[in-house]
Amino acid sequence: MNPLHAAVLGAVQGLTEILPISSSAHLILIPRFLHWPESGLTFDVALHLGTFIALALYFWRDIVELCISFVRGVTGRGLHTATDRLPFYIIAATIPAALLGKTLEGPIEQIFRASPLLISAFLVLFGLLLAFADTTGAKRWKMDRIDLKAALTIGLAQCLALGPGVSRSGITITAALLIGFNRDAAARFSFLISLPIVAGAAILKLGHLVKDGIPPGETSALLIGIVTSAVFGYLSVVYLLRLVQRSSLYPFVWYRLLVGGGTLVVLLLGH
Repeated sequence: MNPLHAAVLGAVQGLTEILPISSSAHLILIPRFLHWPESGLTFDVALHLGTFIALALYFWRDIVELCISFVRGVTGRGLHTATDRLPFYIIAATIPAALLGKTLEGPIEQIFRASPLLISAFLVLFGLLLAFADTTGAKRWKMDRIDLKAALTIGLAQCLALGPGVSRSGITITAALLIGFNRDAAARFSFLISLPIVAGAAILKLGHLVKDGIPPGETSALLIGIVTSAVFGYLSVVYLLRLVQRSSLYPFVWYRLLVGGGTLVVLLLGH
């Protein structure tokens, strides 16, 4: 992978992993249409590390508070407040997707890589579902109303993100809106439960990379991918959390409909 491809795909990953528009769909469709070679394990590691760095930098205070609350909880010093219980709800929300991803991520990715029509259809379908949730959701609950039932509901919805075109942040925000949370709480909880998933994926792939070594000539692509993914990921978090405080999620809905619908037309006409 040359430096230009690494920079472009790193930026795409940083933007699309955070925003509810599906990183996996973009990382499959863009190289396909531009006739770029597929990214290998090395670059996958770079993208996941970059995204994790972006989230960790933005939410570092939340992470510190979550760690303190977790220690308080496991040592028996109290689970009296919503803040005390939040790390355990994040763990509960993470378990379904982690278990399913461990067994099905590979086969699902192979199926979707061979089916850009299905990816495009999912961009449209789950974009419409996001619009429905943003329009009809009650938006009355803040983060302090998250309980085990809500966490598990959102966590189960996250399992759908294994399909490229769904979007991890998109489907978890959609689920949170549908059960009554406001946009800010939906987005924040979505990001917080993505931290263990993204970190786990980065660690797993990094383990394989350490075992096999970095292929010759890929060090620069690795570093460029990490930096661009982290920078654009951080900017995406800032943008999305500011947007949801004052506006709707319809810009992302329209984007999904435009990209998904346009890709469907191109693919169908190409046949």
